Amino acid sequence: MHQFSSDSQSVSSMSKDKATGYSLNKDDDIILTSKSIGDDFITETVSEQESIDKVYDNDASGWFHKAIEYLSVKGPNGEQGIVETYLYNDDLRPVEAERRVWTWRQYIYFWISGSFNVNTWQISATGLQLGLNWWQTWICIWVGYFFVAIFLVAGSRVGNMYHISFPIASRISYGPYFAIWVVLNRVVMACVWFSTLAWLGGECVQLMLRTIFGNDLPQRLGDHIQDPNLNNYQFMCFMLFWIVGLPFLWFPPHKLRHVFAVKAVLAPIAAFAFLIWTLIKADGKLAFGNLTGGSALSKSATAWAVIRSIMSALDNFSTLILNAADFSRFAKSPKSSTYSQFIALPLCYAIISLIGILTTSAAYNMYGINYWSPLDVLDRYLDNFNKGNRAGVFLISFVFAFDQLSSNLAGNAIPAGTDMTALFPKFINIRRGSYICAALALCICPWDLMASSSKFTTALSAYAVFLSAIAGVQFADYFIVRKGYINVYHCYTNRMDSFYMYNKYGTNWRAVVAYIAGIVPNFTGFIGSLEISVPEGAMKVYYLNYFIGYFVSALVYIILVYYFPIKGVPNNAKITDRVWYESWIEVENFTETRASYEKFGDENVEVRQSV
Repeated sequence: MHQFSSDSQSVSSMSKDKATGYSLNKDDDIILTSKSIGDDFITETVSEQESIDKVYDNDASGWFHKAIEYLSVKGPNGEQGIVETYLYNDDLRPVEAERRVWTWRQYIYFWISGSFNVNTWQISATGLQLGLNWWQTWICIWVGYFFVAIFLVAGSRVGNMYHISFPIASRISYGPYFAIWVVLNRVVMACVWFSTLAWLGGECVQLMLRTIFGNDLPQRLGDHIQDPNLNNYQFMCFMLFWIVGLPFLWFPPHKLRHVFAVKAVLAPIAAFAFLIWTLIKADGKLAFGNLTGGSALSKSATAWAVIRSIMSALDNFSTLILNAADFSRFAKSPKSSTYSQFIALPLCYAIISLIGILTTSAAYNMYGINYWSPLDVLDRYLDNFNKGNRAGVFLISFVFAFDQLSSNLAGNAIPAGTDMTALFPKFINIRRGSYICAALALCICPWDLMASSSKFTTALSAYAVFLSAIAGVQFADYFIVRKGYINVYHCYTNRMDSFYMYNKYGTNWRAVVAYIAGIVPNFTGFIGSLEISVPEGAMKVYYLNYFIGYFVSALVYIILVYYFPIKGVPNNAKITDRVWYESWIEVENFTETRASYEKFGDENVEVRQSV
């Protein structure tokens, strides 16, 4: 393992070569240091800035220019042009040591808080609705989230070691300009998910208000909305939850670890309290046999139901797998986000899913209906409107509402803000992007999406077709092609000699072809999921959509790079070489060193053999 200095990266190297500029030797370190920038350069830069300021001041009287100045995000180097801010801005710079405060505990808190929410209970119902029994469904959940943990830890690695976010990591594989399309895909899903979780949070608010003001509160408010899945009361509660969440969007990501820690304590307590309460109400009787969604399945049908149940976990996580680097970049050490996530994620999701199965089966004994959502069970408790039920429903609903809020922050608002910063950095930072995501959520109709669990699962599966292909290319590029080596200075530039610029279009055509190749096998099944008649074989391929998209795109990319090599691979290492060049880096003086690289390129790099 090779160490990087605070304003540099290290790779084992001595002499320049054609692929990376350096020929790596086993026991040597490259230390990239900024050469002192002479007085002539400083004077030249100041003079250029004074000229720009003079022109700008002469024309700043117009309202348009004043508006642009007011709305612009001030970058680390002051006022910058649109292209420059896209390439490098304050929110997308590598995370320095002061902000890398997430230890293994924070990642465990993160996944405890992420798993104990209403959505997890509903995803657990997929296998049961497909005809599996409760223990088959639970095994599928273990297996599904085990695969999720593998993919997520792999996606986290580049952020953990190089402290860069998903938008920057996507530039490495796809090029700085095609990465816009990649990031846009994630933004769309973040907005959809934000709206969906806000709707679930609004349902929690509905229960809370009814415990205070009475079961007839929805009727007293009337219904003037022409939508079978929405009324005045539901919309009011949705908006209340949305408004309460806005202040939390103000805080930077690294400070939200305290919110996740609080939720990690409250959420399990509420979930287990709810389970115990339900078991007591049902006199300990469980109706496992009534959970299955249909008649007994054949062996073939059971096998495909198992596959679809496992895939529902991956489809549920397709967005978070893709942008895992957005949170792993805050890791305090090289191992902070690895083992903690790999163990905590499947364990937490298996526990909450079992709680959901037990609660649903117990509630069946009381009401004769399979309620896949815990909020539906709480709603039935209010049929008996006594003080005990009202207090219990209010407290559990309050914790569930807090669960939805923190899950929305972690999984949607912050990733959307980060991604929008990469798309429109001249005018958007993480905070502004989070608020834009919240505003766009109002334009989506989550009440229709959540009308049934089957619709919800279908929507998840559909978009996983596109996200899995993106993630597969990035996996192959980082782990197989580049052997874990990234030059972070080359990630923030459009210099033609950059490893990741590829061509004048800033696009790695190999990655684009591989991305499309990963989508093609699933596309016919994707059409079929929209209730259009397609061959049964295409649907069976589609049921494996995440695996197909991920590994087909990865394989195609590896083949293309084999025949059409790329720059930036240390020692011109071949795909079949068993070497590894990943290093933990420090970036305390990144802004200054990057500015020097932009001015002088790799000529500003001093090579020094470590003693």
